[in-house]
Amino acid sequence: MGKALGYKAFGEADVQVSFDRPDPVPGPAEVLVRVAAAGVNPLDHKLRSGHVPSLNGELPFPQVLGMEAAGTVLAVGEDVTGLAVGDRVTGFALTGAGTYAETTLLLGTSTARIPDALPATWAATIPVAGTTALDVLDQLDLPAGSSLLVNGIGGGVGIAVAQLARHRGLVVTGTASTGKRDLVESTGATFVDYTAGDVVELLRAEAPDGFDALVDNVGGDALRAVAPLARKIVSIGDFSVGEVGGVVVERRVDRAGLERVAQLMVEGALDPHITATYPLDRADEALALVESLHAKGKLVIDLSL
Repeated sequence: MGKALGYKAFGEADVQVSFDRPDPVPGPAEVLVRVAAAGVNPLDHKLRSGHVPSLNGELPFPQVLGMEAAGTVLAVGEDVTGLAVGDRVTGFALTGAGTYAETTLLLGTSTARIPDALPATWAATIPVAGTTALDVLDQLDLPAGSSLLVNGIGGGVGIAVAQLARHRGLVVTGTASTGKRDLVESTGATFVDYTAGDVVELLRAEAPDGFDALVDNVGGDALRAVAPLARKIVSIGDFSVGEVGGVVVERRVDRAGLERVAQLMVEGALDPHITATYPLDRADEALALVESLHAKGKLVIDLSL
């Protein structure tokens, strides 16, 4: 039996519940992993709230929170190649199987071995924030010297986009709230405080000719306000982006992407900027902070605590 944090129905934080569950049994395309660390993401509370029924609307309760983890392989499904028991890995969990848990199931094709030098806490941030940043920049395919606006730069994905964009020679400007200035500027990006006045006018002052591209992490009215400033637009999750001439990021969630991000971390091109770690029995606090929209950088559940 292992401990897990999940939810007994769709709803707000009051539906969350801690419980014990037997170790899951991997199917042919899955691996069973002892979780060392799990990343905390906005998608976690969106799934719990029932906002993405296409992903988990038909799954039985309780469902376990979390979509990304790093850990050690305990068992391998018969169709999985390139992974073995004892490997240190990072990957995407099956929806509902969750990663806020002592053991979980990861998708074999979306799981990769990680370098010995990479801490589990860092590796746990690769599947969501790391590979999303990689995918969106590959999709934009901007030449060095191009200007990039990151709308909502202060979270896990935004900070990863900023660093990988700078690594590619892009000139990065990002919007965030006042308390995230130091974090944003540490990436080499220009910080614009959206609470300090008309954010569109503030951005025009930084880039009178506009931006070559926009990566949007916010959506809604905030996206629509800044969209006219950019010539290309990719949104991380707002499917209405087409109304302003943009597209949604095309996610690959494959082993190759995980391995590329892990190598970028080892080379020093990407620091996940983990601002806080939590033991599993305080995972609800980490998720509440992400849900409040006040989290800076990346939050991680560390099962060694």
